[in-house]
Amino acid sequence: MQNQTRKLETRINVVLAMILAAGVTTGLHFAVSAHDDNEKAVSEVLKQEAAAFEKGDVEALNKFWANDEWVSVFESGGADIGWANYRDHHLSPEMKELKNTKHTLSDIRVRVAGKTAWATFKYSLAGDLKERHIDVNGLGTAILEERNGRWLIVHRHTSARRRAPVPAPAASPAKN
Repeated sequence: MQNQTRKLETRINVVLAMILAAGVTTGLHFAVSAHDDNEKAVSEVLKQEAAAFEKGDVEALNKFWANDEWVSVFESGGADIGWANYRDHHLSPEMKELKNTKHTLSDIRVRVAGKTAWATFKYSLAGDLKERHIDVNGLGTAILEERNGRWLIVHRHTSARRRAPVPAPAASPAKN
């Protein structure tokens, strides 16, 4: 009788271990899947924000940025604090002056920890500004927060190497 009881206990323990293992791996799958989904969502926000800038669509940009005074933007040595300040006094005037704009992000790497995400990326920005054409490639970092189920940009830092000035054409010899 004791032998049968032990066999039954062993079978119950094996079944419970299998159920537990299935539950743990399923839980891990859901956790990894949710993590991957958040990384994709953050990457998509950054790409859509770049596309909205390219189109000069300020209303669309409002959807991707946290609309508060904690937003900070650092660009090549300059700093803007607060979304409204950055949008109204930096971004909007810049977009109005820039024509034939092309703005893309590449090599986006995202890390998510809870309701905070950070990303690094390469960017390319080209367009016509008054009488000259600009073509800039640089690096960026963005920090996003998940608020009410949406990922919003709260900080961005971009920088690009300065290009050497184009030398002036050599003066032609004077004709006598």
